[in-house]
Amino acid sequence: MAKNIQSLERAAAMLRLLAGGERRLGLSDIASSLDLAKGTAHGILRTLQAEGFVEQDPASGRYQLGAELLRLGNSYLDVHELRARALVWTDDLARSSGESVHLGVLHQQGVLIVHHVFRPDDSRQVLEVGAMQPLHSTALGKVLSAYDPVAHSEALEIDREAFTPRTVTALRAFEGELDLTRARGWAADVEETWEGVAAVAAPIHDRRRMPVGAIAITGAVERVCDDGKELRAELIAAVRDCARAVSRDLGAGRF
Repeated sequence: MAKNIQSLERAAAMLRLLAGGERRLGLSDIASSLDLAKGTAHGILRTLQAEGFVEQDPASGRYQLGAELLRLGNSYLDVHELRARALVWTDDLARSSGESVHLGVLHQQGVLIVHHVFRPDDSRQVLEVGAMQPLHSTALGKVLSAYDPVAHSEALEIDREAFTPRTVTALRAFEGELDLTRARGWAADVEETWEGVAAVAAPIHDRRRMPVGAIAITGAVERVCDDGKELRAELIAAVRDCARAVSRDLGAGRF
């Protein structure tokens, strides 16, 4: 029978310790609780911190679980399940809005499109499933950055490229966009990523109320916005209702 790897066992025990009890623990507390030498405990913590599994509070020096664990925790929700749960709702949303609908998830510092419903007309359209969209400028990306701590961290780390004159790139202004998104429950992209294109998106949550994706309506500015500026209120309401419906199907209950 193969032997267990002691360092991995200790790392797992450390994560379990940080997951229970007090929110933050000091090095001495962790070492004594696990019966480890301080040097050994510090080495493991430093490795876990480098991988994003543990974070250290700069003021107190205490340790807590890191945002990378959120990503791993959310991975139990298979993308195919998310897409399956959203199929009927996104089809209905495209039909009622008359515009394209996209379902996106966080992936490699961007938004991966995992489902795309065409605008219900006879125009020529390109399937965008598998395409990547930026976090900082798209409605989908801003929703994920506002609600998902991992997406938020990545949006702050990336080079926020100015795709159009309306793209928000400055850190303070971008954080303001995310605050506004959280306050109203939806995000907008009016010609911030593509000239002449606007979108509105809302978050999808699972049964733990954790963000697992976002849904967006996307279309030409003249159709999606009133006077080419403000998103149409009925489209905002429709995408939020759709996101809530998918969230309920995933066990999130009422929002």
